[in-house]
Amino acid sequence: MKYILSFSLLLVSVLAFGQTVEPLPYGDMNRWVTRNIKESHIIGGNMRSCYAIGPTRTIDGDEPYTDYKGSPWASSNVMAKVVGITKVSNALFPDERKPGDKCARLSTIMEHCKAIGLINIDVVVAATMFLGKMFEPIKDTSDPYRKMEMGIPFTRRPVALVYDYRLTIPADGVRTYSSGFGRKKTYPGTDKAEVFILLQRRWEDSDGNIHARRVGTGRELFDKSTSGWVDGHRLVVNYGDISHKPYFKPYMDLIPAEKSYCALNSKGEIRRVVEEGWDSPDATPTHLLVMFSAGSGEPYVGTIGTNFYVDNIALEY
Repeated sequence: MKYILSFSLLLVSVLAFGQTVEPLPYGDMNRWVTRNIKESHIIGGNMRSCYAIGPTRTIDGDEPYTDYKGSPWASSNVMAKVVGITKVSNALFPDERKPGDKCARLSTIMEHCKAIGLINIDVVVAATMFLGKMFEPIKDTSDPYRKMEMGIPFTRRPVALVYDYRLTIPADGVRTYSSGFGRKKTYPGTDKAEVFILLQRRWEDSDGNIHARRVGTGRELFDKSTSGWVDGHRLVVNYGDISHKPYFKPYMDLIPAEKSYCALNSKGEIRRVVEEGWDSPDATPTHLLVMFSAGSGEPYVGTIGTNFYVDNIALEY
């Protein structure tokens, strides 16, 4: 499913400091879908809630989540069916910022899946929410990027991503790796929360491969807890080749081919979107990528107990 941001989808527009600030659809985090899914009996048969950002409703049952009803948001909250066993992973939650006002809480957790004699799996999940979609049900833990479509069609040129946030990171935390198979590993130091807004110009070749050039870049990492909410934070979008700018950091660089995100091509096939270079600073993008995450490391790596709260996501023009 593809989404095109337009004035009909935006909730309101306000003027701030001479700029227009337009909330992203459902960016106020006040509406959520609650999916009630019963996990397989062999792993306990628990009823689990799995949350999605979208029109307020409740869905009972283990059907794959494909109907976003106008919401451009997807997340790492998914239902998995591995060798016939249904399991829910949920690390993104609706939270109450104040009475009647919700926000999103992105947590880093350890998901457990245990069945005597069959399965004994622990997986680190650092919650992520992004513009795009997930492909359910998840059938394995390999190549997580091929289980999601990152980005939505978009042709405008914002100057910044604006949002409110609060972050708590355990003071004595470590980074833990656990993909569900093999031995867990720990590393010194704590993981960082991450936010990015990327604008790409994409095109498809005759073989269905998807190519891209980077039009605009905004990306930041957070490694310290805040004392409370930081309201109206601005992540500036810089256009063109920024690799030689004084503010450039390695994590702002083009996405390596082996870590490229994926999208559906015109034939409905999942293909990697390979960034082949920087585009002209005045180029018109075709796609918008926005992501918030409780972690910034490799998949299945994170600092358990991190909570990243996000609210009021908007684009400034």
